[in-house]
Amino acid sequence: MRWSQFFIVTSKETPKDATAASHRLMLRTGMVRQLAAGIYSYLPLGFRSLRKVERIVREEMNRAGAIELMMPVLHPIDLWEETGRVAAMGDVLLRLGGPEGDWRSQTVLGPTHEEIITEISRAYLKSYKQLPINLYQIQVKFRGEARPKSGVLRTREFLMKDAYSFHDSVESLDEGYQKMYDAYCRIFARCGLPYAPVEAESGPIGGDASHEFMVLTDAGEDLVALTENKDYAANTERAVCAPLPQDNAEMAAIEEVHTPNQRTIDEVSAFLKTTPSKMIKTLVYLGTPPTTGKKNAPAEPAVFVALVRGDHDANENKLNRAAGKVWTAANGGDGASISLELADEGTIRRLTGADVGFAGPHTLDASGVPYYLIVDQGVAVMRNGATGANKTDYHAANVNPGRDFAIEGPRVVVADIRNVVDGDLSPRGGGSPIRLRKAIEVGHVFKLGTKYSDSMGATYLDRNGKAKPLIMGCYGIGLNRIMASAIEANHDDGGVIWPMSIAPFQALVVALDPREEEVMQTAGRIHDALEAAGVDTLLDDRDERAGFKFKDADLIGFPVRVTVGRKALADGVVEVKLRSSDEIEKLAPDAAIDRVKSLVADAMNALSNG
Repeated sequence: MRWSQFFIVTSKETPKDATAASHRLMLRTGMVRQLAAGIYSYLPLGFRSLRKVERIVREEMNRAGAIELMMPVLHPIDLWEETGRVAAMGDVLLRLGGPEGDWRSQTVLGPTHEEIITEISRAYLKSYKQLPINLYQIQVKFRGEARPKSGVLRTREFLMKDAYSFHDSVESLDEGYQKMYDAYCRIFARCGLPYAPVEAESGPIGGDASHEFMVLTDAGEDLVALTENKDYAANTERAVCAPLPQDNAEMAAIEEVHTPNQRTIDEVSAFLKTTPSKMIKTLVYLGTPPTTGKKNAPAEPAVFVALVRGDHDANENKLNRAAGKVWTAANGGDGASISLELADEGTIRRLTGADVGFAGPHTLDASGVPYYLIVDQGVAVMRNGATGANKTDYHAANVNPGRDFAIEGPRVVVADIRNVVDGDLSPRGGGSPIRLRKAIEVGHVFKLGTKYSDSMGATYLDRNGKAKPLIMGCYGIGLNRIMASAIEANHDDGGVIWPMSIAPFQALVVALDPREEEVMQTAGRIHDALEAAGVDTLLDDRDERAGFKFKDADLIGFPVRVTVGRKALADGVVEVKLRSSDEIEKLAPDAAIDRVKSLVADAMNALSNG
């Protein structure tokens, strides 16, 4: 392929609203063009890279035994109502417009395909003899992203590989999950990504176990917790740490302190001449537990009080699970998590007798309002903490767990309910500190269990002829994000440094003097020989200055560059240079062809071998 016959539009200007390196470089290299917020056209260079990513994903999914299909983008909303995810997805679920009762008002654009694949499975997977099976697609997805940003990292339309496995046992699910986990490692290694698998929350997808595959970069919006010795890795939504040690200081008597207009942790700790780590934050929530089972009567909203240290933040997922645990301990049930929301001012006043901002755990029983107490482990080991006095404009000093408020009992639970912080220690017991890093999520694997098969009635007959719900796994990869992450991880001030496997072209042959017949003949011969050898090659035949061509080559990031010029040919050589190196080799044209083939093969093998 000749540059003059291809469609490449590079730019010297840096887009003003592009903050992520991948966003800037994808626009400057002409890989993409923004059509609207969160919506991009893939121009020829970008499309070539995207298709190479797609090929790698498809090869590894097929290698792992998955079977490809194609599901529609348009979904009947009643399928989403079967699983209760219309409300769970909220505005992320895009609906078609149209008058009430019209087909368009009953249709959504698919952000994911759990409902659709479960509808297929309940129609055709009828026997254990058909299991296990893994079905996948590479398909466009649509999500109502409120704030698209960072180029193709956060968009409203994107290309995704999603796979779904079906099993007749947990052991079979575990085996299928591991196959997908291993396939993902191969995919990201082949794409040249410095990835890290981390434990993760399942979010609106559901399920009881999941891992995210992250690329560490400052452009990421996720935070991951990684130990320095690499014995633990988790998304901060899921991350845990070693328990904090018990403070064995002598307990002092409670002291009530007048703190007018001091409400925040920082204000109060400064006023009391203490630190946020010695404060107890008292958070009041409301949550609706499961039905009580008494004639299917709905449960009344319950009050939950959570305690965390002043320098810590409550973790929503952990807190919801702890709420389910303490509710179950007191009332029985299946232990499901309870979704909590911060209580209104009226509830807080009834419970504490004070304005918002002055709640404490030590005198709540006096209100007569029933509540459940969730104490973070870090609070349970404190001594002489400061907290609200349950009295407007007053705080209490020297409040101690166990003495001044319960840390055990039928309506109390001590649990890890906080976000980890930088410097916490590994939960693996080795004492390695946790460091928080920004990252981009490029893939996610889930053990769904029977969440969707139960709600949609997808059953099979087991070996005894008994109907059982299908056990499911779910596995997603964002193909656009792989491209952007590769650029984030591989670029310099000059432009992109593409991994060999997903570069739009693996080699660029630059003809410095295209008007010279010998130059063009030699450049053309090298180009044709490389193409014949399977090296994806572009010939820059433009009549432009050498510096201009080299800057374009570095900007786009061709892994290997062969420069053919009149002066070098007079000495019988051409120049071979890797984009990732400053070294230049001067070789005879035939030797240069062999050298480029070797460089490409070595790079591809290195990526394939991880």
